[in-house]
Amino acid sequence: MSTETSERKPHAVCVPFPAQGHVTPMMKLAQLLHSRGFFITYVNTEFNHKRWVRSRGPEYVEGYTGFQFKTIPDGLPPSDRDATQDPPALCASLRTNCLGPFRDLLTELNSSVRTPLVSYVVSDGMMGFGREAAEELGIPEVQFWTASTCGLMGYLQYPELIEKGIVPFKGT
Repeated sequence: MSTETSERKPHAVCVPFPAQGHVTPMMKLAQLLHSRGFFITYVNTEFNHKRWVRSRGPEYVEGYTGFQFKTIPDGLPPSDRDATQDPPALCASLRTNCLGPFRDLLTELNSSVRTPLVSYVVSDGMMGFGREAAEELGIPEVQFWTASTCGLMGYLQYPELIEKGIVPFKGT
């Protein structure tokens, strides 16, 4: 890809939370953006990327023109490759360990002559480090909510349910 072409083509970096209910919707969004002319960098945790390649095959992450896959560490110690990571430990580790590696990846992408400059960061709503890194580097960022509309409405109404004393539930 020439530098002139690289600078003009929009480049979205998509970073989902490492769970199937987040990875699948983010991939669909990335594919949609790609079909509209975006260069895509899809970022998985190293652990999740290895599981993805094992389940879908190496050809799934190779051979796309204008679409690349990158990884960042999740900060957790190595575990059984077929085991699901402990969700509370994963969430805590992502919050404390991913900002630096993700910021470094964005810097690396922006210094590469083989990819367009990063135009946008699209991070999962649970991946706050995506927003932080984008802000630090002056890159526009949007958070993508991967849950259903019903789930979103539940989250938005939760403070009112607490205020009215409906939750937490009383009794058994």
